[in-house]
Amino acid sequence: MRLTVLAAALSIAAPAAALAGPASNAVKFFYVPAVKFEADAKYRDRFTEPVTKLFDLNDQVQKAKPDEVPCIDFAPGLDAQDFDQKTVAKTLKLAEAVDGDSAEVTATFSLFPEGDDSKREMVWSLKRFDGKWKIADITSKTSGWTLSALECLAGQAPE
Repeated sequence: MRLTVLAAALSIAAPAAALAGPASNAVKFFYVPAVKFEADAKYRDRFTEPVTKLFDLNDQVQKAKPDEVPCIDFAPGLDAQDFDQKTVAKTLKLAEAVDGDSAEVTATFSLFPEGDDSKREMVWSLKRFDGKWKIADITSKTSGWTLSALECLAGQAPE
């Protein structure tokens, strides 16, 4: 009898485990064990178009005018500049939906232990290339922006 109950419990729990997978792991990399800045050139191989176009423009601005703030002056995966690493790691939840060679991973978390304005919902769009998941875009459901659609005005001369 106990074995039957255990088997039933495991079969119910198994679908929940299916929410995380290889696409989620590609996103989790940017949150834990430490938050990483997505626009950093050393992570570029983890991305693909359309967001790489903004990253390339950001790189150009940094090289041309190193004393100016580049196009991306916040952590896109956090939708913030300031955060508490322990809180992000503790509250991070990832859910993925895969459709062939495309996936969406929704990351929900809090930036700080207190305050409703610290809650975030980010949707990461991914594409599979040669068996690896690459990030194509990041959308903040909290603030209503998409990374690839942001304009880079840094370094442009006023008209």
